[in-house]
Amino acid sequence: MALYAAAAAVLAGVESRQGSIKGLVYASSFQNVKQLYALVCETQRYAAVLDAVIASAGLLRAEKKLRPHLAKVLVYELLLGRGFRGGGGRWKPLLDRHKARLKAELARLKVHRGVSRNEDLLEVGCRPGSASQVPRFVRVNTLKTCSDDAIDYFKRQGFSYQGRASSLEDLRALKGKCFILDPLLPELLVFPAQTDLHEHPLYQAGHLILQDKASCLPAMLLAPPPGSHVIDACAAPGNKTSHLAALLKNQGKIFAFDLDAKRLASMATLLARAGVSCCQLAEEDFLAVSPSDQRYRQRLVYSTCSLCQEENEDVVQEALQQSSGIFRLAPVLPSWPHRGLNTFPGAQHCLRASPETTLTGGFFIAVLERVEVPSSVSQAEASAPELRPSPAPKRKRRQRKAAAAPT
Repeated sequence: MALYAAAAAVLAGVESRQGSIKGLVYASSFQNVKQLYALVCETQRYAAVLDAVIASAGLLRAEKKLRPHLAKVLVYELLLGRGFRGGGGRWKPLLDRHKARLKAELARLKVHRGVSRNEDLLEVGCRPGSASQVPRFVRVNTLKTCSDDAIDYFKRQGFSYQGRASSLEDLRALKGKCFILDPLLPELLVFPAQTDLHEHPLYQAGHLILQDKASCLPAMLLAPPPGSHVIDACAAPGNKTSHLAALLKNQGKIFAFDLDAKRLASMATLLARAGVSCCQLAEEDFLAVSPSDQRYRQRLVYSTCSLCQEENEDVVQEALQQSSGIFRLAPVLPSWPHRGLNTFPGAQHCLRASPETTLTGGFFIAVLERVEVPSSVSQAEASAPELRPSPAPKRKRRQRKAAAAPT
């Protein structure tokens, strides 16, 4: 049913800091805005409860094609909402197979927390305000401008620039018309949580990308040098794709795959506004791409905007087992405070992000590298660079250099 797909897309957009619930609902193509808004708000309100029930029931492990945000919407309707609307379409039979287990896990959660009503779970299971503590992250689009010019523009508008942050506490302390440079990403500006820049002229001109910090990490960790060929699987809505293009300086090729035609159309608009010219969009399954193609053989970044183990550590573990001796987990960002769950040896090399631990949206990232490098690729090219925080920009404009990574 289109309602559930639209609600899942809005939830994903909110989690990756692409906009507010209201803004994303009105930007969607779903006609009944009031119905969509109500479903998204209620699903979001019970998000912590739904995550716990879905994880305990093993729903995503059993239904591997079911995306986390869609699962959350469907389970809300099944357990907490009014039941499936319009018959539920093709999703009702799928959820009916797990109905007994999901209801049992909800009942077990109530017993464990000593409550009897669904509403009481909100008081115990949710942490109100954690999402509102996440700052507004703004990536400077280096295809159109540079950090120095963006900083000067905001200063002329009356914002107070605080230099480069040295800790998360600096980000938590932001208030009013102040902003700061992120300590890790040199093109990422940080504003207080409630700062709304959707109508800002630099954003509307594509000079700024409203993108959560955690969502910036995949492209940064892949670090493709100009001239590389990069696959972006499940690419829409395109923020990470535009970040890759900026790192490539529009030199090379990005093959962006997504199965949703409407999301691809929105993505094409976003990329055009951002000045991206090196991207080829494909409305198809990226799994159809041959893994033996030499263009895509070196380095892989797997990321999700989910904190479910089934979508994250379990997927990485299975991939490593199926490609034993071919890929390894690369150790990245040793200072990052939130690591992967200790579910298999080496899982600590994975990165997790959340509002509570990293002041970002929920995210998971794993970097995999081939153990055996083709002879045509030099050892220097095959080694991942050591990533260090960059100094705060000075007044004079200077060229940013992307970290090197294999093509």
